[in-house]
Amino acid sequence: MNRDKKIILVIDDDIDYLEQMKIQITSFGFLPILAESQKEGEEKINEIKPDLVIVDLMMENQDSGFIFCYKIKKKFPEVPVIIASAVTAETGMIFGLNSEEDRNWIKADQYLEKGIRPDQLQREINKLLKL
Repeated sequence: MNRDKKIILVIDDDIDYLEQMKIQITSFGFLPILAESQKEGEEKINEIKPDLVIVDLMMENQDSGFIFCYKIKKKFPEVPVIIASAVTAETGMIFGLNSEEDRNWIKADQYLEKGIRPDQLQREINKLLKL
């Protein structure tokens, strides 16, 4: 596998969203790896160690993203994880990583509400990868 590019694993059950992310991540100069479910995401981290993960919150289950965050942080604690979700728009639940307590149980490094602009996404990825 081409390791001169950073690998970004994107996990989401929305195929159209995955395609958009693939185009954006490629344009940022990274190598996107896509997974359509929490289960497929877990299979991918058994094959490769991504440099960063972007994961949806609600996939097979309403807490799929949380479960995946926990599992990847247990296996690769140094890999940054972004939760990208429309949970607030879909459920009205206010969600975020605003306190140390939230970050301790959620195990993600960043939370972004879906509809994120490409320039904002690139900034967040670069910040987490320390580029």
